[in-house]
Amino acid sequence: MGKSFIHSKMPHNATDGGDIGEKLKDNNTCMENVYVLERTDQIIELETIIMDRETSHSDFVFYVDRLIRLVVEEGLNRLPYTNIEIETPAGASYQGIAFCRGNCGVSICRGGEAMEQALRQCCRSVRIGKMLIGDDTRLLYARLMPDIRNRRVLLLYPLLSTGVAVIKAVSVLVENGVIEKNILLLTLFATPAGIKQVMNQFPKISILTSDINPLIPFWFATKYFGTD
Repeated sequence: MGKSFIHSKMPHNATDGGDIGEKLKDNNTCMENVYVLERTDQIIELETIIMDRETSHSDFVFYVDRLIRLVVEEGLNRLPYTNIEIETPAGASYQGIAFCRGNCGVSICRGGEAMEQALRQCCRSVRIGKMLIGDDTRLLYARLMPDIRNRRVLLLYPLLSTGVAVIKAVSVLVENGVIEKNILLLTLFATPAGIKQVMNQFPKISILTSDINPLIPFWFATKYFGTD
C-alpha cells in the first residue's frame, strides 16, 4: 500500500477563491479554502426550483436532495486518499486509491439532518454526529464520536446565513480536539456575510457551497421537513 496524499489540483467542477473574492468584495478575508460548485446549467436549474415559491413540497425535497448529493460528492474529492493495489476477479493487478480512514460527518440540527442521507449513500459506514444550537448560540445538545479529535469532519449545514451557528459548531469541534484544517463545511447556500464571519474566526477550515448570494432560502428547514 502506498503513501496517503491529498489532491493538490482543483477538481474540474469547483471554482477557487479568485472568483469568490469578487463575490465577497473583500480582500481582507482568507478565501483560499472556500470553494463553489461550477455554475453549470444543472446547478442553476436546481437552485431556481428550490427558490421558486410555487415549488411543491415533494418537488422541493426531490431537488434539494439532488443538490445535496452534488455538494457531498464534491466534498469527498477534498478528503485524503491512499494508493492501493487490488486484484480483479480476472486475477489482474489494479492500481487504485481508497479513502484514508478517519472521516466522519457532523450535522447541525435541524437543517443539517437533511444532508445525512446523501453522505450515507456515498459512504455507507460513515459515522455521523449531531449538534443542536439554540437561537442564542447556546449548545443545547451534542453527540460526537469519542475519538473525533483524530478524525476529519464533514460539517453539514444547508444554509450559511449569519454564520453564528457554524462558528459555534466549529468552536465545539475545536474544543473537542478537532484540528481546524480537518473541518470541511458542506453547505448549499451561503451569504457573503456568513462566509466572512466564519473565515475571519476560523481561517483554516474549508467551505464548499453551491452558491454565494445574499439571497438564500431561509424557509429551507420548514419546507423540507413539511412544517411550513
